Amino acid sequence: MEPKKWTQLWLDYHKMYEGQKSWIIAVTGFDKENKVLRNALSEFEKGILAMTLETVTEEVSADALTFTISQNRTLPIEGYRIDGSHDGILLEAFDEKGVLYGVFAILRQIACGKRATEVEENAAPTNPLRMMNHWDNMDGSIERGYSGESFFYVNEEIVIDDRTRDYARFMASIGINGIVINNVNVKGAASYLITDRYFDKVKELSDIFEGYGIKLYMSLNFASPIELGGLDTCDPLDKDVISWWEDKIKEVYDRLPGFGGFLVKADSEGRPGPFTYGRTQADGANMLADVIKPYGGIIIWRCFVYNCTQDWRDTKTDRARAGYDYFKDLDGAYHDNVILQIKNGPMDFQIREPVSPLLGGLMHTNQMLEVQVAQEYTGHQIDLCYLIPMYKEVLDFHTHCNRGKDTVADVVSGRTMGNKLGGMAAVINTGNDENWTGNDLAAANLYGFGRLSFNTRLTSEEIAKEWIAQTFNLPEKESDILCSMLLRSREIYEKYTSPLGIGWMVTPMGHYGPSVDGYEYSRWGTYHRADHLGIGVDRTDKGTGYAQQYYEENAKMYNDPNTCPEELLLFFHHIPYTWKLKTGKTLMQHIYDSHFEGEEEARGLAADWDKLKEVIPAESFDRVKKRFDLQLDNAREWRDQVNSYFYRKSMIPDEKGRTIY
Repeated sequence: MEPKKWTQLWLDYHKMYEGQKSWIIAVTGFDKENKVLRNALSEFEKGILAMTLETVTEEVSADALTFTISQNRTLPIEGYRIDGSHDGILLEAFDEKGVLYGVFAILRQIACGKRATEVEENAAPTNPLRMMNHWDNMDGSIERGYSGESFFYVNEEIVIDDRTRDYARFMASIGINGIVINNVNVKGAASYLITDRYFDKVKELSDIFEGYGIKLYMSLNFASPIELGGLDTCDPLDKDVISWWEDKIKEVYDRLPGFGGFLVKADSEGRPGPFTYGRTQADGANMLADVIKPYGGIIIWRCFVYNCTQDWRDTKTDRARAGYDYFKDLDGAYHDNVILQIKNGPMDFQIREPVSPLLGGLMHTNQMLEVQVAQEYTGHQIDLCYLIPMYKEVLDFHTHCNRGKDTVADVVSGRTMGNKLGGMAAVINTGNDENWTGNDLAAANLYGFGRLSFNTRLTSEEIAKEWIAQTFNLPEKESDILCSMLLRSREIYEKYTSPLGIGWMVTPMGHYGPSVDGYEYSRWGTYHRADHLGIGVDRTDKGTGYAQQYYEENAKMYNDPNTCPEELLLFFHHIPYTWKLKTGKTLMQHIYDSHFEGEEEARGLAADWDKLKEVIPAESFDRVKKRFDLQLDNAREWRDQVNSYFYRKSMIPDEKGRTIY
C-alpha cells in the first residue's frame, strides 16, 4: 500500500520567479560536516531550486552567484545577518543554529516576494528557549488533539520516518529549539521512556532533532521511584528517592547525551507531587534540578497546580488564586536550572482571561510563558481562531514589576532580571492528519507561535502575511481577504461564546460547544455565578481577593468595575444585568448583541472563504469549507443557548425584538 502523503505546510516552496544563474557555496569558520550546517545547506539548495529554478553547483564560473556563509562571533548566540547583493548572499552567524535560521530567513523572504539578491536581515532570538509541548500518549492518542493521532507513537512504539524529519524541519524553520515529546500527564508506557525499553528509539529521535538545532525533552512521572524503582515513596527529600534519581539520570545521560531535561506536572488533576509528603513545590523541583545539573540539564516545573475539589459555593474560594498562592512565597527558592512554566492566564487557556499575576510577580525565579496552540477552548481547530493577537496582548502586558522592563516579554526573555533561562512554550496542535493541524488554517497558529517566540516584536499582521505567502502564494487581493479573516477571527469567536471575560460555559470534558452551567466541577456550583440579578465572579478585595495579587497599578485598575477593562469585567466583578457599559448598552443587551453579531460575523468569515475557491488548492479549500459548516452550526448553538439562558435568568427582553429561543 502506498504510504500516506502529507503537506509541506509553509515549506511548500512555490515557484516565485525563474532565475538565470547557478549558485556556489563558500563556507568559512564552520565545520562543513556539522549536521546542522549540512541540513541548512540542503534546505537552501532545495528551496532555491523550487522557487527560482536555480541550482547549486560546485563549478566556479563567472556567471554564478555565491552564497557565502561565515562565522561571526560578535553576533548573539543563534543570531544571524544576511545581506543580498548583485554577487549573491552573505550569511554571517554566531553558530550553526544561526546559519540554519538564516537560511530559513532567506527562503522565507524569497517566498514573500523578494529576489534572492535582495534579502536582508539582522536577527537574533528574543527568547533563550522556544519550545513545543506535545500532549501525545504512547497508545497514539493525543490529549486535546484535534488533528488525528500521534505521529510519534503507535501502539506504545516510537515511530521514526520521513515525517519525523519533516516535522523537525518545520520546527527549525520557525526557530523552535526544544521539543517535549510526551504528555505532561505521564502514565502507562510513557513512564518507561527513561528505560532500556525505549532508549534506542529516543536516541534516534534526539539525533534527528539535533540536526535541526532542537533539544529533546520529556515529561516526567514524579512517581517514577515507585512505579519504576519499586520504592514505597517518591518523597523528594527521602535519601533513597534521591539516590534512585541520581542513578536514573546518569543512565539517561549515558544513553542520551544531548538530552535537554524534564517537564514536570505535579500535584494537580490527580498527578503525584511533593504535596503528598508535606513538601513544597520548590523541594520537588530542586531535588531533580540538583541531580540533573552536572549533565547540563534543566527542570521545567509547571505552575498549573490547584485543588479541583474546592467548594465553589464558598465566595472566597477561587481557582484563579491557586498558582500565585502556591508559588509566590517560594520566589527565590528555586535553583538556577529550574524554570517555572506559567500559563498565560490564571485559569485554563480561555478565549479571554487576564495575564497570570505570577508573570512578573516572581522576581527571583526563572520563568517561561505557556500558551496553547491546540484550540482546546477556542474551537478545536474546527472554528477559525487566530490566536497570535492573544499572545501579543499577553507579551505586551505591563506587569509594573520593573520600570522600563516590565512587560511579560521582558520577564520571560530574561531581560527584566538578567536570567539566562526563560522563554516561551506552546501546547502544540499537530497530529497525523494529512495537513498536520486538522484545519489547514490552524497551521497559522503553529507558525505564528514559533515566529513570535523567536521575535516578540513581530506584529500579528506581519506573521499572518508571512504564513499566507509561504503556504498559499496568493494574489494580493486574495491574500488581503485571508489576512483579514485571520485577524478578525479571535474577536468573532469571543463574541459568540463567552462575554466580557466570563469564560467556560463550555461542554465539560470535551470543551467544544455551549453548556452554560457546564463547568467540570459544577457539583460545587456554577463557574459564572449567574443569578437573576447579575453575572460574574467578585475577585475584588471584597470578594476572593484575586485582584490584589497584581502590583498596585493593576490591582487598583481591576478592583474597580469603572476602571476594569470591559473585556475582563465579568472575570473580576459580579455585575447587574442593568449595568451600563461604555457603549451605553446594558450588560444584558451586550450579551444579546454580541452573540447575534458573532454568529453573523462567523457567516461572514465563511463567505470570505468562498471567495478564495479559485486560488486555494481544491483539497485544502474543501477541508476548510467543511470546517466552516461546522463552525456556523456551533456559532448558532452558542448564540441561542447563551441568549436563552440569560433571558430566563434575567427576564429582560432583547431591545431589538429578536427571537430568543
